[in-house]
Amino acid sequence: MKYVKFKNHSEQVPIGKLVCVGRNYAAHAKELGNDVPEFPIIFLKPASNVIYSGESVVHPSYSNNLHHEVELVLYIGKDIKDATDETAENSINGYTVGLDMTLRDLQFEFKAKGDPWTLAKCFDTAAVITDVVLKNDYQLKGDENISLSVNEIVKQNSSIKNMIFSPVEIVKYISARMTLEKGDLIFTGTPEGVSRVISGDKIDANIENIGTITTQII
Repeated sequence: MKYVKFKNHSEQVPIGKLVCVGRNYAAHAKELGNDVPEFPIIFLKPASNVIYSGESVVHPSYSNNLHHEVELVLYIGKDIKDATDETAENSINGYTVGLDMTLRDLQFEFKAKGDPWTLAKCFDTAAVITDVVLKNDYQLKGDENISLSVNEIVKQNSSIKNMIFSPVEIVKYISARMTLEKGDLIFTGTPEGVSRVISGDKIDANIENIGTITTQII
């Protein structure tokens, strides 16, 4: 079982489901040749995919195009269904940094066939997180910088203000379709600049005032 770890707090909460939002930055949608979505595009990862900052991402042998995607992650601190603006905001108890590692070649192959692209997103070590900053310790401003470098070369550099759908809108949309529970993590999408990584590459991913992930591809 994997647990949410908190910055400056000793509590550990079992991780539930990882609900992920695709194409939540217009520039990222365009760089992959996709339309900007009218509604959040949702997919899931299992908690077993999770590793923590400092651990290594294992490159699957069956893919030749592993991509990095840095994301703001919402920590859901209470069960929520059919959220309003107020209850959605209240259900978000903290924030962390996440890496949604993606097998881009498999994703394109599955999409071309009209098949689900679950296996492009779900594999061991495909979700990297760091400690959650609780909302009591930090209030999200909404314009924090989000960035990622590979081998100290900046690849992604944007602001979370560029998200198409805000955290509250995302929670409202998801909770209208499935119950969100304490311990769930919501990956809110990645900005433009995604690129291939290979074995030996070092990734540093940061969100201003939230935290930093350091990992290596092996």
